[in-house]
Amino acid sequence: MKMRTLGQGLQVSALGLGCMGMSAAYGPAADRQEMIALIRTAVERGITHFDTAEAYGPFANETLVGQALAPVRDQVVIATKFGFDIDPVTGARGPGTNSQPAHIKAAVEASLKRLRTDRIDLLYQHRVDPAVPIEDVAGAVKELIAEGKVAHFGLSEAGVQTIRRAHAVQPLTAVQSEYSLFWREPEQALLPLLEELGIGFVPFSPLGAGFLTGKIDEHTQFDASDFRNAVPRFSAEARRANMALVEVVKAMAKEKAATPAQVALAWLLAQKPWISPIPGTTKLHRLDENLGAVDLVLDQADLTHIDEALAQIRLSGERLPEAALKMTGR
Repeated sequence: MKMRTLGQGLQVSALGLGCMGMSAAYGPAADRQEMIALIRTAVERGITHFDTAEAYGPFANETLVGQALAPVRDQVVIATKFGFDIDPVTGARGPGTNSQPAHIKAAVEASLKRLRTDRIDLLYQHRVDPAVPIEDVAGAVKELIAEGKVAHFGLSEAGVQTIRRAHAVQPLTAVQSEYSLFWREPEQALLPLLEELGIGFVPFSPLGAGFLTGKIDEHTQFDASDFRNAVPRFSAEARRANMALVEVVKAMAKEKAATPAQVALAWLLAQKPWISPIPGTTKLHRLDENLGAVDLVLDQADLTHIDEALAQIRLSGERLPEAALKMTGR
């Protein structure tokens, strides 16, 4: 496995594994024992970077990841997140965010127990809390780092000014946000800022929540509990309109004797050397397919061709429901 270096010298595998979909968001939770086996196989394949959060489940995904990685704890980087109001007993999630310093510290203690570990390698604020100055959030994490309970600090879906302010208090190791051929807005302001400050980037939904695999079209039916049912970009009309993007990826995949998913991931890896995408899957053959992207080389001519083709395509639909969008870019 090729390795990459995020901010503050944190080394991770070029591709990580996003574990959310094993427990939530894409339909019913997958079989627990199968997911433990999949995570352990990922380790055997060379993946060292595993992403979870207290909100996934809630709590169930951290518990799963903790059990799966316990035998190899010191060989891997575990990333998790705090920042929502979740009842610690019932798991019921409130409507908003909560990054009060006392809440952060309580959330970390609970995450440590679920993850069966004495430290969190990379701790993200899941969404910026408008009620708490980011300096207070960064200060609380700085204290946790001093106590040895956290090793590295990150932000998820944060705006550039928030990132700059947080970094001034406690240097950031990574920012996690959506980025793919399906959503390229981070190129405008976020990537230049991260390069300036020496912060790594961890794109989630690097396959466009499955759309870039070429396995989804306007006729695809999602499970009733799948979050994509509420995403404007995944309406049948938007999917039909956005297939032009998939055709570009498919054409490149055919030329490279690869799959569309491999092209989409290789494109991300080619953007910056400090990017480590975290595609998620519940299937071993998809894990192996994704890993094939690490050795797929897209040269400058390939990248230019993709850019020029995509410049002719106008994508349809917002990437998140309105309420969720309001929680991003703060």
